[in-house]
Amino acid sequence: MASAPASPVRVRFCPSPTGNPHVGLVRTALFNWAFARHHQGTLVFRIEDTDAARDSEESYTQLLDAMRWLGFDWDEGPEVGGPHAPYRQSQRMGIYRDVAQKLLDAGHAYRCYCSQEELDTRREAARAAGRPSGYDGHCRDLSDAEVEEYRAQGREPIVRFRMPDEPITFQDLVRGEITYLPENVPDYGIVRANGAPLYTLVNPVDDALMEITHVLRGEDLLSSTPRQIALYKALTELGIAKQTPAFGHLPYVMGEGNKKLSKRDPQSSLNLYRERGFLPEGLLNYLSLLGWSLSADQDIFTMDEMVAAFDVSDVQPNPARFDLKKCEAINADHIRLLDTKEFTERCRPWLKAPVAPWAAEDFDEAKWQAVAPHAQTRLKVLSEITDNVDFLFLPEPVFDEASWAKAMKVGSDALLRTAREKLDTADWTSPESLKEAVLAAGEAHGLKLGKAQAPVRVAVTGRTVGLPLFESLEILGKEKSLARIDAALARLAA
Repeated sequence: MASAPASPVRVRFCPSPTGNPHVGLVRTALFNWAFARHHQGTLVFRIEDTDAARDSEESYTQLLDAMRWLGFDWDEGPEVGGPHAPYRQSQRMGIYRDVAQKLLDAGHAYRCYCSQEELDTRREAARAAGRPSGYDGHCRDLSDAEVEEYRAQGREPIVRFRMPDEPITFQDLVRGEITYLPENVPDYGIVRANGAPLYTLVNPVDDALMEITHVLRGEDLLSSTPRQIALYKALTELGIAKQTPAFGHLPYVMGEGNKKLSKRDPQSSLNLYRERGFLPEGLLNYLSLLGWSLSADQDIFTMDEMVAAFDVSDVQPNPARFDLKKCEAINADHIRLLDTKEFTERCRPWLKAPVAPWAAEDFDEAKWQAVAPHAQTRLKVLSEITDNVDFLFLPEPVFDEASWAKAMKVGSDALLRTAREKLDTADWTSPESLKEAVLAAGEAHGLKLGKAQAPVRVAVTGRTVGLPLFESLEILGKEKSLARIDAALARLAA
């Protein structure tokens, strides 16, 4: 475990509002949140919405809703405010223009008049010669006459940051010491020709002004770190930054075929997990295991336990593969950890329109309360509750034809008639008595309980698998249960 940081921890989570939130984004938010809470630090929630073509207000609203659903609280940001407001980059454009001008005035940046065609031609030539193909510094030291000539041609310059001609070394909190040579980190653009600031400027400037101490982000941003470190040095010289933050780059989350999980992968969408009824704590528990662990022998834990133990120095650098089955299994464990009252309430969205197939007036609260403890032990996700309890609230069971064919074999009618006779005289306040009735019916036909109960289960619930049969019969009640067995016998006769 790493020692506590020397200064108060300030971390940030700064997504772009483009499309639905995805699980890789959530994992980054989780690690930042846990790190801040572990060190009693500050979590800054910032919205990077400078790309008007891709950003949307709908996505912005979804981001805030997702953060709330996941249980992440933030100390500064939208809806909370803070000393460094505003926290949406689209509202900070004046700040970026001012900083860009200061960088130009101090010689840390310069105007580049190269056309895209010229850049492409020189890059191809560099590749052909076996040299690095990044920007070659053509406009670094233009004379006044050259600048005037470009302007006379009507060229609109971008602004480039002037990288130092020396290696840049930093200590990554996850990966250890990393060094970039100057030929691999050329001068880069920070302002477009139309005056719009680029991510390469706005992200470090906001981190500097918001006094971020630790930047925990995805491995895909590792190559931008030496550029940002150099920019931080310039911002510090200008009195804009107080320090360069520590960087930690989190491992990739891999999907099918060991490819990086992207927004285009169906299993990456946070909305999918919400719709299926994953618990926030179950999903977060699983996502925390993608690069980190509480201990070698404990996969199930609460977020409080994670916060108490989390340190970014324990994060592993190797890519982590997203395993949906393991995610479901961990979520199932968290469902079982709920107390029964909370479980019954969390299932509500799947017990009413438009999800539930039964009419609102057919829902019976007493039956739901009675069946909930039995359902809780069997669900992987909350959405499964609808199919598990529909037999209680529908006028007739919904028959799965494959289940019917599997259970209703030759002789099933005789078994069902015997089972009905035995059940008719059983004690319907005792699941054990109902079990004995079906067991006796099976013995009369030379069948063990497992095979004897299958036709009864399908006749009453419509399926071969589901909640405990005898508790289900008791909750449904004698009249409806026997009526359904009669209906199944009529169907077999037909």
